[in-house]
Amino acid sequence: MRIDLHTHSTASDGTDTPAELVANAAAAGLDVVALTDHDTVRGHAAAAAALPEGLTLVTGAELSCRIDGVGLHMLAYLFDPDEPGFARERELVRDDRVPRARTMVRKLQELGVPVEWEQVARIAGDGSVGRPHIATALVELGVVGTVSDAFTPEWLADGGRAYAEKHELDPFDAIRLVKAAGGVTVFAHPAAVKRGEVVPESSIALLAAAGLDGIEVDHMDHDEPTRARLRGLAGDLGLLTTGSSDYHGSRKTVGLGEYTTDPEIYGEITRRATGAFPVPGAGGRGPA
Repeated sequence: MRIDLHTHSTASDGTDTPAELVANAAAAGLDVVALTDHDTVRGHAAAAAALPEGLTLVTGAELSCRIDGVGLHMLAYLFDPDEPGFARERELVRDDRVPRARTMVRKLQELGVPVEWEQVARIAGDGSVGRPHIATALVELGVVGTVSDAFTPEWLADGGRAYAEKHELDPFDAIRLVKAAGGVTVFAHPAAVKRGEVVPESSIALLAAAGLDGIEVDHMDHDEPTRARLRGLAGDLGLLTTGSSDYHGSRKTVGLGEYTTDPEIYGEITRRATGAFPVPGAGGRGPA
């Protein structure tokens, strides 16, 4: 089995629609794909309706969190999307995305960048607007060469010249909320130093004690020594280890299935989840 547990669609900051995403996942030879858009479940229904036979969809989301001033992302899998406490927190994060993006556009204008809100809104479309959309605008304007080049202290990285904060979950609250909704939590790309400051291992240990299920090890932003270190940490803390592409369509160079999760780990994730079932192909007509 080939299993990719971290992808994005146009419901947040990917360039594939949910239907295109699942079609492309099947074409890439995947057996299981998780749709984990940022702080939203809006793409799940469309992805399930278009799901090709032979491909299983894992519903999820990537949650924006912050601990001791350091941003982190928490992958949540197979939770009940209608659980009221968790749904309310996701809504608070989503609602803060537009004013935050407008603030970053204003800061860029003050830095002399001729970016306009209308440009960013066009790029975001119906998705939850975020930094990748603003980064794409900078690419269109020729300010930077790639989306990744915009995530530096000069521009949009945490604490960067054009950075603005938004409402983010405390990760301990995120774990509690996801668990209450029957879901499973995995710390996304925990050692992605290219993105800025990362959470120390001592904090990961505290998150594990609070119920964190796993950490994402095999990721494009982790080199081989980092992966080995994270596997050792996961072993010490009793955490599951996952691998995934963090696919964003044409917004990133990584392809679907470039990094994958061991089938036994996937099986354990599905066993722990009680909020939702994986959706099998041909339109999602029942639990796997």
